[in-house]
Amino acid sequence: MFTGIIEHQGTIEALDLHRDGGRVTIHAPSLGPSLTVANSIAVNGCCLTIVGIHNGRFSADLSGETLSKTSLGTSGGGLRVGSRVNLEQPLTAGKEFGGHFVLGHVDTVGRVAHLTPEGENWWYGVQVPEDFSRYIVPKGSITIDGISLTVARWHKDTVEAAIIPYTYDHTNIRDRKPGDAVNLEADILGKYIERYLEARTTAVSSALTVARLIEEGF
Repeated sequence: MFTGIIEHQGTIEALDLHRDGGRVTIHAPSLGPSLTVANSIAVNGCCLTIVGIHNGRFSADLSGETLSKTSLGTSGGGLRVGSRVNLEQPLTAGKEFGGHFVLGHVDTVGRVAHLTPEGENWWYGVQVPEDFSRYIVPKGSITIDGISLTVARWHKDTVEAAIIPYTYDHTNIRDRKPGDAVNLEADILGKYIERYLEARTTAVSSALTVARLIEEGF
């Protein structure tokens, strides 16, 4: 589990992709001493397992599912060698809980609509797929490339977040350009509520059948 508070960044040094998987190698000197093989790490919000460590670099294997759901496998605006990525280690007991509950399970890929300066801050707009829009809640939380952000504006198919200078300087938001692919994860609390309501509706509708009514004497 993660929080969406980015404390480190790295750079993709190798990205070996195949039709059904691949491997990524990331240079992350600020994290090197604390990394361990078999541990998890969030790369642009995607939870990966570290399979190798060497001289401030770590490698992670990529499944076909990861490539199909994240910017690691997206052609046109996706991640590539030289891309800067946001890194976060898993939440540990006793650590301050900032941001919100982030699982590192990317739901889908969005596209950067704009990054517009306003005074000392920026408006960061991301176009989201239609089937993801039901999870957008004004003033609610959303994870974009692993960053916990607050939905400040929502119109049509674009979510906007207000970016302060610290976030701009300490994440890869400053690299983003219109059309770039970004990883999106919805707030897990909203997903659980949605699943509960779906199960409840199904249970009620399945109980009210003609056969059941006849059995009850109607």
